[in-house]
Amino acid sequence: MLFIFNFLFSPLPTPALICILTLGTAIFLWLINRPQPVLPPVDLNNQSVGIEGGARKGAGQKDNDSHYYFSDVRTLYEVFQRGLAVSDNGPCLGYRKPNQPYRWLSYKQVSDRAEYLGSCLLHKGYGPSTDHFIGIFAQNRPEWIISELACYTYSMVAVPLYDTLGADAIIYIVNKANISAVICDTPQKASLLIDNVKKGLTPGLKLIILMDPFEDDLKERGEKNGVEILLLFDAENLGKENFRKPMPPRPEDLSIICFTSGTTGDPKGAMLTHENIVANSSAFLKCMEVSGILFLPLHFILTVVYSCGAKVGFFQGDIRLLPDDMKTLKPTVFPSVPRLLNRIYDKVHNEAKTPLKKFLLNLAVSCKFSEVKKGIIRRDSFWDKLIFGKIQDSLGGRVILMFLRVFEAYGQTECSAGCTFTLPGDWTSGHVGVPLACNHVKLEDVPDMNYFSVNSEGEICIKGINVFQGYLKDPEKTKEVLDEDGWLHTGDIGRWLPNGTLKIIDRKKNIFKLAQGEYIAPEKIENIYIRSSPVLQVFVHGDSLRSSLVGVVVPDPEVLPSFVAKLGVKGSLEELCKNQVINKAILEDLQKIGRESGLKSFEQVKSILLHPDPFSIENGLLTPTLKAKRGELAKYFQTQINSLYENIQE
Repeated sequence: MLFIFNFLFSPLPTPALICILTLGTAIFLWLINRPQPVLPPVDLNNQSVGIEGGARKGAGQKDNDSHYYFSDVRTLYEVFQRGLAVSDNGPCLGYRKPNQPYRWLSYKQVSDRAEYLGSCLLHKGYGPSTDHFIGIFAQNRPEWIISELACYTYSMVAVPLYDTLGADAIIYIVNKANISAVICDTPQKASLLIDNVKKGLTPGLKLIILMDPFEDDLKERGEKNGVEILLLFDAENLGKENFRKPMPPRPEDLSIICFTSGTTGDPKGAMLTHENIVANSSAFLKCMEVSGILFLPLHFILTVVYSCGAKVGFFQGDIRLLPDDMKTLKPTVFPSVPRLLNRIYDKVHNEAKTPLKKFLLNLAVSCKFSEVKKGIIRRDSFWDKLIFGKIQDSLGGRVILMFLRVFEAYGQTECSAGCTFTLPGDWTSGHVGVPLACNHVKLEDVPDMNYFSVNSEGEICIKGINVFQGYLKDPEKTKEVLDEDGWLHTGDIGRWLPNGTLKIIDRKKNIFKLAQGEYIAPEKIENIYIRSSPVLQVFVHGDSLRSSLVGVVVPDPEVLPSFVAKLGVKGSLEELCKNQVINKAILEDLQKIGRESGLKSFEQVKSILLHPDPFSIENGLLTPTLKAKRGELAKYFQTQINSLYENIQE
């Protein structure tokens, strides 16, 4: 004790005092400036609660909650008007030409152009009615938004058309929706539309408004076939000369008809009201308000960004120039799909070629992940400056939360896109969060697949203000997914986890029986096999006349070389795909991952084909939403599939 007393109260040399004060100051500054964890809005062990009828709602959802985040925003027209007001006429839509900076249209410029275009449509006889469907056939660009806003300003309904749907689908949609006016971007698309009219395939089409300049012969071709061709610039001037005041829609009015591509049959037109979309977007905002940031799925970006008065920049239209666009635009929000993030991840890991670089990268990821699991979210750590800063700079350097937080959402077009969302503060993976404030979720029995709600498993069903109004002119298809009580049946199989979050475990559709009577859900198996590092795409095939499964695997051209180097094999991608040593190695890797993931023996592929060319929209093997067209894949590889079965001892 005497030693301690003497140490504490004896005079210290000045240098020692300075050192102690400096150390104390450093500790104090660290304590007040150390990164703070993001606190969850609810108890993470009880994130949802049961309600009447076996459904569940988010634990933070109150019965008297408003469906709207902003009291003055209930339609998509009001979304934009709020953005105009809160931005004080700030920049809205950005675009650029090669090697040039971004140029911006202000909120007022966009609003004026939309009103002029809408006035032109009224002048041409298209009344303010939700029975008037206006086609928009263009790539993402500022004029797309202006065209969409023109529809909302005058209570018309927008119908997006995409060339990735295919020529037959475009004809089907134009006829199904009785579209007589289409706004498109290029003369090539306009020419396609005119050809359809000439062949008598779309006789109702009477007006095409073109965003890009066109030659006189296109206009003459249109006139010969009873189709008026107008340049967008001229259409806006015509509307300015014949200006009509906005005729805003009501929340319950139709806003847009989204035709889902589907893997079989004709596209189905999901009818969504203004109320559907705005309420859904509001529910996402309510989830995120506690974290003080705005990071939403792409479908909601425009709705939410505009309501907050923010701005949106568009890429040049060439995917190869996207990195340059990112560096120039320097975005703060970067909506993405898992596939793109996986490619970035693989590319970063493949560039770490030396043992030292691999060690540093793995250490950086481990340290960063350790912080994230504690809820500490920042981008100024030592590892950010040393490793991750270069990756962030490649995306402009300003993306909020890039490489820090991932939120998962689950839903489909029929529920305005989203129905569940992971909460801030919950950094665990393997689930899709809790029901949004705009809907409830329940699980229904699927006896054929041995899923029962008493076991907290079953088909995911959604009910709420975000659920669509049905499929356009297709009551039979509507009845298949929307029951009499208003529950939307998704076709996905889910499981409630003990903490109240939802996990997607299977798919009700696209199931089949093997010859021995076992049910197979190929998408579940594919989602497991895709984890194999040398695999870019995989298609699992089987039928009721066979007792085993086979697969078609597209190797990842960026990962395969390093994978086969361990086997001492070299060659072009085509040569490697024909090599039986590599085929065996990849098959064994798939089966290993399958066993580790709990696949039963009959769920494992017994033989595979390595195919060098990816499945794509262009070759007709993927839908525009990048889902496998299983029927087309089976036809395309029928000969090879037969050969695979011949080599199997069944």
